Amino acid sequence: MVQYPIWNERGRTNLEIYEQLPEALLPWYEEHKRDLPWRADREPYHVWLSEIMLQQTRVEAVKGYYARFLEALPDIPALAKAEDDVLQKLWEGLGYYSRVRNLKKAAQVLMADFGGQFPKNHAQVLSLPGIGPYTAGAICSIAFDLPTPAVDGNVLRLAARLTADDTPVDLPQTKRKVESALAAVYPAQAGNFTQALMELGATLCGPDRAPDCEQCPCRAFCRGRAAGTAASLPVRLPKRARREERKTVFLLRCGQLYALERRDSRGLLAGLWQAPNCSGWLEPAQAIAKVEEMGLKPVQIYRQVEKEHIFTHIQWHMRGYYLEVAAPDGPYTWLTKGQIGESAALPTAFRQFFEEWE
Repeated sequence: MVQYPIWNERGRTNLEIYEQLPEALLPWYEEHKRDLPWRADREPYHVWLSEIMLQQTRVEAVKGYYARFLEALPDIPALAKAEDDVLQKLWEGLGYYSRVRNLKKAAQVLMADFGGQFPKNHAQVLSLPGIGPYTAGAICSIAFDLPTPAVDGNVLRLAARLTADDTPVDLPQTKRKVESALAAVYPAQAGNFTQALMELGATLCGPDRAPDCEQCPCRAFCRGRAAGTAASLPVRLPKRARREERKTVFLLRCGQLYALERRDSRGLLAGLWQAPNCSGWLEPAQAIAKVEEMGLKPVQIYRQVEKEHIFTHIQWHMRGYYLEVAAPDGPYTWLTKGQIGESAALPTAFRQFFEEWE
């Protein structure tokens, strides 16, 4: 079983708060839990897939992806042998594409080392590609009722408010402290307890809103509510400024064919399709010259637009030129709109240009 560090003296003073959580949360969860598709069962594959999809992604956005993914790849063996293009197309628009690459890598490890089944050992689950402490805790508790906390931003916010703790939740030691405290109070219904913590941290005590303290099942013992500081918690470290980059994007068309190319197999958006592009903003005459350098003969520019896309640490400012070219030449793959829609996974940064193509 996973071992968590013993919390310090300040943490011990909060133990009475954590000890009251199971009794307060379990009946509340049974009555108020949202009807979400991944809660229909406790199949480890389903728990794993949903938790990976939900990272940095809204619940409503995930529902459709989750259903389509399971329809196409209903089990671990199907995922392990899926073609990369199929995976990327199923993930198109969800972002953070390393998640789906790691899903396949982990499925292949499960096939090779565990007979296609999830191990019921926390350390073995944690060793799988793309699975960190949070996801391992979620899988082991929800699927197998093991007392393994799954502490994410929602749970950290909840813990900070319950204990009126103004220690920044971004610090690794804060997460370890919360994991330690929760591990000490896990009930036999470990899966429901994990999901109850997630549910409260996503709804009544959710992000980007004032906490609904009067409806909260923990209101009687919440120190943040008693002190009137719940709304100001949690405290976070200052965010690192995003790096800003300018790009010129070429939307090249020849008749009914459109030019795409593969991104490098490493780095940002690795292995996905993109429209040809270059660093910096080009003026129209420079854009024409650049297309000629690509080995193409531009006929006309018929539209120019500017768009932005924000990644976690980078912001792209993009100038897009829609151009007609004389022939589908150059080092590109030329596809119809139908082919792009069926098989070419375009990240949102580039897909937004294609969605506006007349």
